[in-house]
Amino acid sequence: MKTKIAVATVNGRAYYELVNELQNKRLPFLSLKPWDPVPLNVKVVLTTEEESSQISHPRKLHFKLGSNPESVVDEAVLIIQGKQGYEKVVIGVDPGKTCGIAILGDSKVIETLTASSVEEASCLIVDSLKRFPAEVRVVRVGDGTPEYTKTLLDLLDSGLPEETLVEIVREAGTSRTASSSVNRRVLRDTVSAIKIAGRNGQIFSRRSFHEACC
Repeated sequence: MKTKIAVATVNGRAYYELVNELQNKRLPFLSLKPWDPVPLNVKVVLTTEEESSQISHPRKLHFKLGSNPESVVDEAVLIIQGKQGYEKVVIGVDPGKTCGIAILGDSKVIETLTASSVEEASCLIVDSLKRFPAEVRVVRVGDGTPEYTKTLLDLLDSGLPEETLVEIVREAGTSRTASSSVNRRVLRDTVSAIKIAGRNGQIFSRRSFHEACC
């Protein structure tokens, strides 16, 4: 697959933050100077507003120092996929002492995350749904560890918009054998989260909204 994202800046801080975010998301990219010719296969160029006029390309996204590079990279991903937004975003969660999180946009994995607590997982889920525009948004939570599952569901119930659908998914067959290696454990959690995201579950009744209406 040819690289479709280019980073064109001589601003060291901007380059570092953009590249770090692209690498975290495992997205291939091409490094250019603003005056370099842009290869035809590049669909979007990430740069600063100050350098934008030097770049000859129809799709340029500006990164402002001090802002979150994640939003610019998320927009770039939509562009290379030819989308304005997703029809359906599903987040799968494997809750536990550490939580695996997988974000699927129109059935494709667009990001995986890990959290060191259910509280952190809840914040990441709420933030991710704000980052990815979609007509339908679903959060699917695995039921393998009841105490963590219940805590996470309570947090999501109060933190998510009313229109977000929350489901409880049976985890049987989603988990791999535990390993003492941290890297292997993180991989196991994210793989389980991807599998959970792909399963239909039982709808979780949003109690906080029912109580507010009574």
